[in-house]
Amino acid sequence: MKTLNAFIGATALAALSLFSASANAAGYPERQITMIVPFAAGGPTDTVARLVAESMSKNLGQQIIVENVGGAGGSLGAGRVASADADGYTVLLHHIGMATSATLYRKLSYDTLNAFDYVGLVTEVPMTLLARKDMEAKDLKGLIEYAKANADKVTVANAGIGAASHLCGMLFMSAIETPLVTVPYKGTGPAMTDLLGGQVDIMCDQTTNTTKQIQGGTVKAYAVTSPERLDVLKDLPTVTEAGLPGLTVGIWHGLYTPKGTPKEAIDKLSAALKVALKDQNVAARFAELGTKPSSEQDATPEALKAKLESEIARWKPIIEAAGQYAD
Repeated sequence: MKTLNAFIGATALAALSLFSASANAAGYPERQITMIVPFAAGGPTDTVARLVAESMSKNLGQQIIVENVGGAGGSLGAGRVASADADGYTVLLHHIGMATSATLYRKLSYDTLNAFDYVGLVTEVPMTLLARKDMEAKDLKGLIEYAKANADKVTVANAGIGAASHLCGMLFMSAIETPLVTVPYKGTGPAMTDLLGGQVDIMCDQTTNTTKQIQGGTVKAYAVTSPERLDVLKDLPTVTEAGLPGLTVGIWHGLYTPKGTPKEAIDKLSAALKVALKDQNVAARFAELGTKPSSEQDATPEALKAKLESEIARWKPIIEAAGQYAD
C-alpha cells in the first residue's frame, strides 16, 4: 500500500509540475529573453543575431538581450544554453559550427542532437574566397595552381578552430586535395587585419564580414560559395563557375532552446522568428550583407532538426580526413 501511495503521489507531483510549466508557458514571455551568441561581438553571427533579436522583441513584447559567450569554436556558448533552465528565457543562435563541433571536439559538455530543442533556421550566409590584395593569381584557377605549387608556404587564415572561416578553409584544402599552412586567430577581426596587411595569403569567410572589404578593393576576391551569384557582388563568380564546385557551402544559422522547453514557448519563438524574417528592415540589411532570410518553411523546428542531422553527417568525413581536432 505504501508503494502504491508513493507511486500515486509521485505521479500527481509530476502531473502538477507539468501543468505548472504549461500554465507558465501560456503567458510566455513575461520577462526579457537572453539570446546567447557563442562568438565575439561584432562578428558575422553576432550581426545576424542582433538584427533578428531586435525584430523578434517587437513581436514577443519582451526584449531579447544578446549576450556573447565566445570560446572553443562556439561550444562554450552552446554548453551554457544546454545547461540553462528549459523555460524559454535562454535561447541559442548558432551557425554551422553546431554540426561540425560534434566531430571537431573530442569532448563536449553536451550531446549535440539530444541537448536542445529546435526553433528554426534563420539564414544561410555564403562564403567568399579571398586573398591578400597583391596575390599573384588573377583567378581561382591560378590561385589553386599557386597554392599547389607552394603548399608548404601558402597560409590560410581563420578566426579559430570551429569558426566558419576554419571550416571553409578545410573544405577548400579538401576540394583542391592539398594541405596548406593553417593560421588560426582569436576572432575574425585579427584574421582579417593580417590579411589586409599581407601577413597571410588566403581567407574564406562569410559575406557578412567580407562584402565591404571586397567592395572597397582592400582584398582580392576569387569566388562566392553560393550556387548563384549575389546581387551585392554581381561581378564575383560562383565557385562552380570558377571551376571548383566542391567548395559550394553556406554558413547556416539556427535558433535553439534547452531540451525540455515547453512547446508553447517554442511555438511562440518560432512564430516570432517567422515574423522577423519577413521584416523588410531585416531583409534589407541581410541583402546588404550578401544573404537573405530563411523561408517560412525553413523557419521551423522540423527543418532545423533535419538540417543539423544532415550537416553532422556531411562534415564528419571532411573533419576526420583533415585531422584538425580540438580538445
